Amino acid sequence: QVQLVESGGGLVQPGGSLRLSCAASGSIFSIYAMGWYRQAPGKQRELVATITRLSTTTYADSVKGRFTISRDNAKKTVYLQMNSLKPEDTAVYYCNRSPLVNWGQGTQVTVSS
Repeated sequence: QVQLVESGGGLVQPGGSLRLSCAASGSIFSIYAMGWYRQAPGKQRELVATITRLSTTTYADSVKGRFTISRDNAKKTVYLQMNSLKPEDTAVYYCNRSPLVNWGQGTQVTVSS
């Protein structure tokens, strides 16, 4: 059974940076596309960035140019480098694969002065 464990969140000032990590276990990681999602209070979960098994990436318009998704197949880990953070980036961030599996606990990102 696949398990996903997100980490790296925290409190950061506007304009700051964070790097999120998502460690996967229990399956062959390299063959799956992976994605980062986020859910702000009172809002639906939204897809932020994706990366295919060949490392082709896509981004939501709201984060394009500020966030970078990457993966390390040997470590079964996907990353999300977040720069120029804004208060509207505040949310719980989750990773998942395609097709979806059980969600992890997520990691809280709070952008506030």
